[in-house]
Amino acid sequence: MNNDIFPCLWYDGEAKESADFYCTVFDGKITADTPVVMNIELFGQKLMLLNGGPHFTKNASVSFMVICDTEAEVQKYWDQLLDGGMALMPLDSYSWSKKYGWVKDKYGVSWQIFLGEKASEQKIIPTLMFIHENNGKAMKAMQLYTSIFPNSKIGNILKYGEGSEGHPIPEPAENIQHAHFEINGYDFFCMDNSYDHPFDFNEGISMVVMTDDQEQTDKYWDSLTSNGGRESMCGWLKDPFGFSWQIVPKKLIQLMSDPDQAKAQKVVQAMMKMQKISIAELENAYNS
Repeated sequence: MNNDIFPCLWYDGEAKESADFYCTVFDGKITADTPVVMNIELFGQKLMLLNGGPHFTKNASVSFMVICDTEAEVQKYWDQLLDGGMALMPLDSYSWSKKYGWVKDKYGVSWQIFLGEKASEQKIIPTLMFIHENNGKAMKAMQLYTSIFPNSKIGNILKYGEGSEGHPIPEPAENIQHAHFEINGYDFFCMDNSYDHPFDFNEGISMVVMTDDQEQTDKYWDSLTSNGGRESMCGWLKDPFGFSWQIVPKKLIQLMSDPDQAKAQKVVQAMMKMQKISIAELENAYNS
């Protein structure tokens, strides 16, 4: 499984508590424990939890589909995630799954718990909801993402015109009710939705992409920020749909983790001044 691509969840101080909670619910493990960054592994998949402060709150424009093998498994996750949280769609039998529910947990993270077949060994699948001015652009987004990253493809697509009934708001027939795509071997789902939700994509949930070198860093950065995307600080950017990515050279993590605290700190200081990360400038700071 590709752990060079993974989600990052933004917290205001409760990343550690949340990491413990998810590791309990999903029988995972904590792989990095620092005051700012917690890394956890659930079903062999990496998730990063970032204590970034009060600036952003997570919302259901990005949710996590958990594909389960048995009804008992669905029930087990549902009961724990609902504790202190709220149901967005009740746990029930639907046309697409015998047992399915959508829940927002006590930390503001949304989960779709689903009894069904896995397309790959990836059990937790980030699901992007294209709403407001992005509604109708899910197909365009999949085409963009799969054109940028290697080992990428668009999988099954279900359009509203072909889909199940029961939508409170009529959706355009050509819009995507549910689709699967892969970037560099990492699975995503996406959908269009014309409901006027009180939220949209923000930095509360982003995707981290670890890069091997400057060439790869430049390619991903330039491709995602062009045509209406925008650069932010410290390797963060927004793509043309307003979805946030962090393009992070592996070298940055290596230099920041140096046992020589003074050198590591110089690297962090240099990184804080950058938009796109320059490996050469990080190395200069490290050696200065």
